Amino acid sequence: MKKNVLIYGLISGAIISALMAINLVLCTSSGDFESSMLIGYASMLISFSMIFVGIKNYRDKYNGGVINFGKAFKVGFYITLISSTIYVLIWLIEEHFFFPDFMDKYTAHEISKLQSSGISATELASETKKLEQAKEWYSNPLLKILMTYVEILPVGVIVSLICALILKRKTNKSQNNLITA
Repeated sequence: MKKNVLIYGLISGAIISALMAINLVLCTSSGDFESSMLIGYASMLISFSMIFVGIKNYRDKYNGGVINFGKAFKVGFYITLISSTIYVLIWLIEEHFFFPDFMDKYTAHEISKLQSSGISATELASETKKLEQAKEWYSNPLLKILMTYVEILPVGVIVSLICALILKRKTNKSQNNLITA
């Protein structure tokens, strides 16, 4: 199981990292954070397609065509952990070396969006304070790592659950065909 999880976790991590790098360049050059968020989550789903492939490969090649929900979820979850860790590490490198002002730009964008939304001055002050607090938290490396994991891990867990439900199999289909023949 380790080799299978490692291979598909690394492939998934490479996909999400490449797509994140492209998305980040597009986002920061255009300032379109809303589209960037949608593209980011779509990229996660594309990369997490490796969870399906990894579980199916493990079931069919290493587990005799049979896998229960728990084992399938475990394979998917480990692929998610590897991919998510790569995502976090690549983000930390990109943000530190190439986009150190990312949070400043993002906060300024959100404040500008709030100002043009027509909310009251009190609400604007409250929301601005929350954004500034989040920006301060983001300057703490440990909180930055945790916030980045929170961004990707839940998506991977949901994909793992769905894939485990789809791919679980109690008996081998080829064995069933032999029994009925």
